[in-house]
Amino acid sequence: MKSGWIAALAGVGFGAIVAGGAFAADAPAPKDIAKTYSDIAQAMYGDAVTSAKALDAKVDAFLADPTDATLSDARKAWIDARPSYQQTEGFRFGNKSVDDLEGTVNAWPLDEGLIDYVDEKYGKTSDENPYYALNVIANPKIKIGRKSVDATKIDKKLLESLNEAGEVEANVAIGYHAVEFLLWGQDLNGTGPGAGNRPASDYVQGAGCTHDHCDRRAAYLRVVTDLLVEDLEAMEALWGSKGKARVALAKKKGPAALAPIFTGLGSLAYGELAGERMKLGLILHDPEEEHDCFSDNTYNSHYYDIVGMKEIWEGSYKTIDGKVVEGPSVKAYAEAKAPDEAKKLDALFDDTLAKAQAMKDKGDGGMAYDQMIGEGNSEGNKLVQDVIDALVAQTHGVEAVVAKLGVKITVEGSDSLDNPDKVTQ
Repeated sequence: MKSGWIAALAGVGFGAIVAGGAFAADAPAPKDIAKTYSDIAQAMYGDAVTSAKALDAKVDAFLADPTDATLSDARKAWIDARPSYQQTEGFRFGNKSVDDLEGTVNAWPLDEGLIDYVDEKYGKTSDENPYYALNVIANPKIKIGRKSVDATKIDKKLLESLNEAGEVEANVAIGYHAVEFLLWGQDLNGTGPGAGNRPASDYVQGAGCTHDHCDRRAAYLRVVTDLLVEDLEAMEALWGSKGKARVALAKKKGPAALAPIFTGLGSLAYGELAGERMKLGLILHDPEEEHDCFSDNTYNSHYYDIVGMKEIWEGSYKTIDGKVVEGPSVKAYAEAKAPDEAKKLDALFDDTLAKAQAMKDKGDGGMAYDQMIGEGNSEGNKLVQDVIDALVAQTHGVEAVVAKLGVKITVEGSDSLDNPDKVTQ
């Protein structure tokens, strides 16, 4: 006859004894984790599509009746659309098909003179960008390289051809930030209070039009918003049952299926967010290095990047209509295989989110992100630096987990973190 505790243990098929007598669940199968991850990706991108369609409808209403009120509604819809997309960014870097499309959706920074009129302080030329002040809205005939382009009709084909024209990344003609610029205009306030202040009359047809070419400006805004919806639908389709990203991940065997997940979490946190989107602007105290620079919504975009990473780690996401998508996660796998490292990393995710919440609270309270990174703003600088430090620590926590698991990843770096002297030269 077995003793009581031995009999109890024999009946537990899902657990194992670990040091100290505690129970730890068996590690979920990597293929099941990959399925959860893919399901969450599909749900997140689906929400991004839904919120972009809501934006599209508000833009249509604004263009039909361009008033201060309808412009305000369209701007709010743009801000409301950002969280759904930002939460998806943890799927970048580890999934090639996602990165192949990302440049059509969320590329930044953009040289806005490519699109429309700008303040004279912007300048007319750039050593790095021959199309710095192309202003396609004002010019129905343009030249790209040696090729003359008929831009009389502003349509999807034209805008897609302008995106990264001349292989210059700052030539962003489509995506969220092109829409943002067309709704807000340039933010000419530097690191002082205030966002872009484009007048609704920039879209009035006929008498009352400001800054000329209101018909072409309206056409651009209508086309670029429609195109944003289509490009997000393409990203959502990557994660469908036969989608390219889902299928590619499902083909990976064993722990190799976890590498894209950890790669995304590490690279977004370190090189992209902590480095290029945050530390660079803080080093230079430069509002031009602000992600949502026209709307002053940057602190929210950073916050929801961090929310999304935590959701991917935990394998649980609540959609905008309240449905919970969850399942086996990399967190559960790490807890089973590398419990000490997993516990530390989980605490680091919590700490990063808390620091980001403090930054968001300050932003909601009226201190815009470009003010936070302004020279001499010790309080704002510290809020941003605290998030940077937390993201760096979180990345090191990811590296410690994958080292213990034997999963191979490469985390994207950033001169702003790794070689700051180069940035200031």
